[in-house]
Parts: sequence; structure tokens; C-alpha cells
Amino acid sequence: MIQQTYQFLTSQINIDNPDDFYEELINAHENLTNDESQKFNAKLIMVLANHIGDRDVLTEALDCVKNSYTRV
Repeated sequence: MIQQTYQFLTSQINIDNPDDFYEELINAHENLTNDESQKFNAKLIMVLANHIGDRDVLTEALDCVKNSYTRV
């Protein structure tokens, strides 16, 4: 896997105990319907985007995720 280098976005692991956070994130969806889960994710994204506040970082994050998917 080729690691993309970004001008503004930190793409290396930069979170303490990432597996624990992932488990916490998954558990936050417990007992939510699919629609509620999608709304939860959207709200979380907006809260974190607001916290980051830097449009260059946010744009690179969108590109990073968008480019990680391949269309068939």
C-alpha cells in the first residue's frame, strides 16, 4: 500500500489507543437504526470538522477518503 503524502493533513496514526477509540465508536452505534447511525456519523463529522476548523485540512481529508475507494 502506497502512503499518500499531504501538505496539511496528518495521515500517520495520531491518536492514543486507536483500537480503543474504534471500539468506542462502534459501541456508540449500538441500538441505533441504520438511519440513526448515518445521522450520528454525519453529526460527528460536523463536530470534528468544526473542531479542526482548517478548510485545507478538511479538503485534504475528503480527498484522502474519496481516493481510498476504487470504483468498478
